[in-house]
Amino acid sequence: METLSFYATMRATVDTGDEEAQGLSARAGALMGRYAEAAAFLEPELLELGKPLLDSWLAGHPGLAEYAHWLEDLFRQREHVRSAEVEAVLGAAEEVFDSARNVHDMLVDSDLTFADAKDSSGTPWPVAQSTVERHLASPDRELRKNAWHSFCDAHLAFGPSLAASLVTEIKKDCFIARTRGYSSSLESALFPDNIPVKTFETTLEIFERNRPLWHRYWKAKAKALGLERLSHWDIWAPISKKPPVVPFETSVEWIASALAPLGEDYVNRLRKGCLEERWVDAYPTKGKSQGAFSYGSRSTAPYIMMSYADDLSSLSTLTHELGHSMHSAHSRAAQKGIYADYGIFVAEVASNFNQAMTRDWLFRQNADREFQIALIEEAMENFHRYFFIMPTLALFEREVHRRVWNGEGPTASELNALTADLFAAGYGDAMEIDRDREGCTWAQFSHLYMNFYVFQYATGISAAHALAAPILAGDRDAARRYVEFLSCGNSLYPVDALRLAGVDMSGPAAMEAGFRTLEALVTRLESLI
Repeated sequence: METLSFYATMRATVDTGDEEAQGLSARAGALMGRYAEAAAFLEPELLELGKPLLDSWLAGHPGLAEYAHWLEDLFRQREHVRSAEVEAVLGAAEEVFDSARNVHDMLVDSDLTFADAKDSSGTPWPVAQSTVERHLASPDRELRKNAWHSFCDAHLAFGPSLAASLVTEIKKDCFIARTRGYSSSLESALFPDNIPVKTFETTLEIFERNRPLWHRYWKAKAKALGLERLSHWDIWAPISKKPPVVPFETSVEWIASALAPLGEDYVNRLRKGCLEERWVDAYPTKGKSQGAFSYGSRSTAPYIMMSYADDLSSLSTLTHELGHSMHSAHSRAAQKGIYADYGIFVAEVASNFNQAMTRDWLFRQNADREFQIALIEEAMENFHRYFFIMPTLALFEREVHRRVWNGEGPTASELNALTADLFAAGYGDAMEIDRDREGCTWAQFSHLYMNFYVFQYATGISAAHALAAPILAGDRDAARRYVEFLSCGNSLYPVDALRLAGVDMSGPAAMEAGFRTLEALVTRLESLI
């Protein structure tokens, strides 16, 4: 069923206008729901047998020993597992529970229509989910402005529908949390991976404390562009006058060279996957959904969907998604099915680790000022997403979940106002704010349909840089531990797996160090402009 769902989802994703593919994807989702219903008896019955009996079975049958951690985790979550009848109902409802996100995805991928964006010469450019990022990175300021207006205005036109969809999704999260006896939807999201709620709160506290660093960056960017203040459409504007052209095959070789400290097996597998085994659907095509991701099943190779554009940003996206793919490949190869996946708390570590390693290698390979500026821009694009957008959305998510938990139903206007306030705090006085268009940012991210996923982008990038630092310093043992971490899957709790690799995410140190890495990049940029 994993493989069936994988193929159906991928076919639907590479062409969102293919109605047959959308139907197949929906049927695969329905089958998954039927499976969840049929298997719902398992955990309640095991819990009813009791841990002493199950422990005796594990001790007496070597073939069952591998289930020790899984059973330990099951009994840790015992108070949140319901009766077989209730679990069956929850399993049967999975397809229904997915409805809000499905509605959102179809709205933004298929139903939204975007006006063409004219450049400074009056030439119109088509705007689509797969092209808007390229327009926003154009050196033509008029094109950037009009592309951003087109993208936001399309979302604003569907604001009430998108708000209803998101609020329905959060109501679902709150319903499940209450049904399972959690004190909040946040606890419900973090408890299964054994992540303390304090980790979430600490992450947001550190982000808010470091907002002035972002204000400093926006001012440096405005200076580099010759502007008194930035507008939103200037965030991705290129500073470098000669951005490097990086073909796909060149990216693969550069990434492989940067990751050489992880060993020949790692590098050869990565190179072969990209150049021979067709892991990557690389280039933009009509109907292709926005963004990039890595996906696969235990019986398939990892699969990467992206829109490669022969630039450093595309190289960064490719190395990021290859981090996910190599993580999944190692985990599935080393672990049996029960532990073959990994928790979302570690999901963004391997991807950002790859970027940290590749970026450091590129900084050392080419000292040309324009190349260095272009590389800093790539780095800031990544940090902007992980250390600015995602923590800001996490603040938004916390507040909206609080309102829904308390029985409120926020409207599109209320969601827009909250979002505009949060982003304004992050921009400081260096940015001109268009509150309506800035306010609809929440509608542009399907990540908010993943129940407190977004803050883990910030913890992920922090852990990644902490793990890369000793390897870049030549510590071979650190490289060995990192590859072992990739192979852990769910055989350890995420915080324990990261501790095995060499970073303690139970405290604030790694997050604070991540902001010092960001500060070094800002200082480097200031010295070059």
